[in-house]
Amino acid sequence: FRSSTPRILSAVARAVEDRGYVHVNCGFIPSPAVALFGIREGIPAIMVTGSHIPDGRNGIKFNKPSGEISKEDEVAIRGQQIEISSAWFDDEGGLRQPYTLCEEDEIAIEQYKDRYLDLFPPNCLRGVRIGLYEHSSVARGVLREVLQGLGAEVIRRGYSDDFIPVDTEAIRPEDVALAKAWAAEEALDSIVSTDGDGDRPLVSDEFGNWLRGDVAGIFCARYLGAQYAVTPVSSNSAVDLCGWFRSVARTRIGSPYVIAEMEDLVRQGGQGVIGYEANGGFLTADALNLKGRTLSPLPTRDAVIVILSVLMLAKDAGMSVSALGALLPARFTYSGRLKDFATEASRQLLNDLAPMEGEEGYVRIERFFGAGFGSAISVDQTDGLRVTFENGEIAHLRPSGNAPELRCYNEAGSQERAMELNRICMGLLEHRRGQ
Repeated sequence: FRSSTPRILSAVARAVEDRGYVHVNCGFIPSPAVALFGIREGIPAIMVTGSHIPDGRNGIKFNKPSGEISKEDEVAIRGQQIEISSAWFDDEGGLRQPYTLCEEDEIAIEQYKDRYLDLFPPNCLRGVRIGLYEHSSVARGVLREVLQGLGAEVIRRGYSDDFIPVDTEAIRPEDVALAKAWAAEEALDSIVSTDGDGDRPLVSDEFGNWLRGDVAGIFCARYLGAQYAVTPVSSNSAVDLCGWFRSVARTRIGSPYVIAEMEDLVRQGGQGVIGYEANGGFLTADALNLKGRTLSPLPTRDAVIVILSVLMLAKDAGMSVSALGALLPARFTYSGRLKDFATEASRQLLNDLAPMEGEEGYVRIERFFGAGFGSAISVDQTDGLRVTFENGEIAHLRPSGNAPELRCYNEAGSQERAMELNRICMGLLEHRRGQ
C-alpha cells in the first residue's frame, strides 16, 4: 500500500505488454499469494514491494515459475543491457503515457485463502480470541477472512491508510506498546499481524509480547511435523538444541540462501524440509502431511502458515502461547538496527574486527566489546561477524541487505540479558559511527 505502488504496477504491466506478453492483475495481495499463483499456473510472477522499509522506498520482487529467483538470477538480471528511450519517461521517471492495468483477477487471492481453509479443520480456532493488527499490511483482509473462516473471534485494531514500515525483526517500540495495551484491554489469546507485503508474521502471546520470528519458526516447523530445518546463521540456537529435527542447516541471511540449501536437501532425498528466518519468514520445500491433509510446497516467505501453526500448536496442547516457550531450551534473542549507517562504514567495521591470520585469540573483538562480554571463543563469518563468548552469549553484526543500516543480533540465557546486550552493542556501534 505504498503511495508509489500504483505507478510501479502500471510500469510493470506496460513492460510486460511491450515484450509481447499478457499481464494478470492480481490486485493488492500478499507476496506469497502472488508467488503461489505463479507456481500453480507455471508463469513468472512479480510483486511490487519494499517490504518493511519506509514509504519513500519501493521495489520489485521477481519470481520464476518455480518460485523465487536465486542470487545467480539476480546477477544475470543486473547484467542485462536494456535500451530505453528518453521519450518514454518524464523528468521524474514516470511513464509519459500512463498505462491502465487490466481488470483485477481475484483467483490468486482465492487460491491463497483456500490453501489454509482447506488445510486446517473447520472451526479449529473456535473459542480463540485474536487481535488483528491491521496497520497498512496488504495481508490484513485475507488474514481476517482466514482466521474468521476457521472459527476465531477477530478484534481489528490499528488500521491505517498511510503506509507504516512495520519490521518484524526490529520491532518498533510503538508496536511493542500497542500490543501490550490491546492485550490488556481485550483479554486476547494472541495478537497477529504481518509486515507490509504480508510475507513475514508477527505473533504475540496473551500478554501482547511479540514472539521472535526465529522462535515462531521453530514452533511452526514442529506443528507441521518437519524433519529438516534450514535457517540463517543469525537464528536462535534453540533449534539446534531442542532435538525436534533430524538435522539443522545454517546459511547466510536471505531467503535465496535458505531456498538453495532446502533444494539441496530435497535432492539428497530429504522429506519434510522447511526453512525459516529470524524475521519470521517460513518456507516449505516439499509437501507436508498434516493430520491427513496436504500442505503443498511454497518455497517463498509465508506469514499465514506461521500464525495459524503457532495458534494451533498452543490450542492442541491446551496451553497458552506464552507457555509454549517452556518447550524450548532457554535461549533468547534480541536485535536492533542503526539507520543511516553507510554500508561501506559497516563493512569497514567488520573488516577491522575480523580475525587476522596469525592473530592469537580475538584481541580486537574483545577490545571492541569490552570486559562485560568476556572472552570470545569462536567467530562465524558466514554472514557478517557472529561472535560467541565463553559464557555462551552471542553478538552478531551485519550490514542490512536492502538499506543503509547496520543490524545487531544478540543471544543470551534470558530475554532481559539479550536486551541488555543489545543495548550495550547499539551504544558501541553508535559511538563507532560518531568517530
